[in-house]
Amino acid sequence: MTMVESTFSLVTPPNFNFWRTVFSHGWCELLPFSVSVERRELERTLMLPRKAPVHCVLREEGKNIAVMVLSHRRLGAAQLQHAASQIKACLRLDEDFTPFHDEANRYPDFRWICQSGSGRLLRAPTVFEDAVKMLLTTNCTWRLTTIMVTNLVQAVGERFDETHWTFPTPEAVASLTERTLRTKIKTGYRSPFLLRMARDVAAGKLDMESWRASTLPTPELNEEIRKVKGLGPYAAGNLLRLLGRCAYLALDSWVRQQFFKVHRKGRTVKDATIERHYKKFGIWKGLFFWLEMTKEWHDEGGDAPIG
Repeated sequence: MTMVESTFSLVTPPNFNFWRTVFSHGWCELLPFSVSVERRELERTLMLPRKAPVHCVLREEGKNIAVMVLSHRRLGAAQLQHAASQIKACLRLDEDFTPFHDEANRYPDFRWICQSGSGRLLRAPTVFEDAVKMLLTTNCTWRLTTIMVTNLVQAVGERFDETHWTFPTPEAVASLTERTLRTKIKTGYRSPFLLRMARDVAAGKLDMESWRASTLPTPELNEEIRKVKGLGPYAAGNLLRLLGRCAYLALDSWVRQQFFKVHRKGRTVKDATIERHYKKFGIWKGLFFWLEMTKEWHDEGGDAPIG
């Protein structure tokens, strides 16, 4: 099949680090994202208006992000702008991280954050996708998360070519049965939660996309998120970070073990002790915590697998 290639560039803000954003957490390894360490490229399959799936390849060129868009037919300016908007949302290019970097520079042990351009966490074009993926990280290994996400995307995502699919819409996920989710997608106990979430979004009962622009105070937004069955403190706290709200640590077994290793020479402590350690960082404590716990990924070159 003949492909049409389009290109454009995105200007990056000050203190932006493309590779640290790509490897800020595991999303780069979950479809429809993929990453090439050798070529230092991030790939993403997107759905554009008029039900036009496209495949995008992103790489850093100087202070810009060069984007190559592969499509089945020639794209108009409006469709390319739609692709650009989705990519900017994923990379958080329109968000001002200056207040966070200023705060980090107050602490000698954290000045590396601003110097390295760290702080932006890769996210999906939609809150729905982030929420589904977060649900599929609960109480399981990273390997199982990748299996569940891959199965879901390949089952009901829109196919671009033999190896790439878009992330499924709420309507597509809602069309599945709980039995199918359990037997084919392998989502286990998460199945009824995933199905209810998708059906509520598809029916207009749940407006997840409004969370990104919400003016609710963070504690109230946290309560709203936790009303969604399956999204407990861990999932809600991590979703809030992807919404630019970083006041929660979102503790799980992996970050607890990291804290024990980094700060207690492997000795276990209570969650309250971890909370006290980061309390001084206020509204940014969740981001300080995550960046410190994952610092070794980048110290080792940023090329180590997330899982």
